[in-house]
Amino acid sequence: MTQKVYSAIQTPDGTILESFNRHDYVTHEDTVSGEHYMLDGGLEYTRGSVNKVQAKDLSVYTTDPHEKVREYVTWGTYGKDGKQPYRRVKLCDMESEHIQACLDTQHLMRPSLRIVFQTELAFRNIDSTKTKETV
Repeated sequence: MTQKVYSAIQTPDGTILESFNRHDYVTHEDTVSGEHYMLDGGLEYTRGSVNKVQAKDLSVYTTDPHEKVREYVTWGTYGKDGKQPYRRVKLCDMESEHIQACLDTQHLMRPSLRIVFQTELAFRNIDSTKTKETV
């Protein structure tokens, strides 16, 4: 089953709107078309504006090649100690240990993201089925 793992649009002036979570409503007043663009819903649902000049859909799905998926899927983090400013890190830039820690501790992680994280470790030739308890 195809599932969205990255939700984004690009407006005519090149602005990229990303929606990461349910009710993550983002907007932009485009300088080229003069229209108001919006995106909402993250990976839960897609709600967007209807415009005369359409935005380009940049969404990425589980059926896309992993080489593409790993460049767009991001994970929010406060750093190893939890005291850093919040930032989103691309999956391809995450340390393997961080990916494994997410798989081990984030039990409510969306199943499609869990599969993408496991696929990333396999892509790196790391066995994601071994948790800290089994190693």
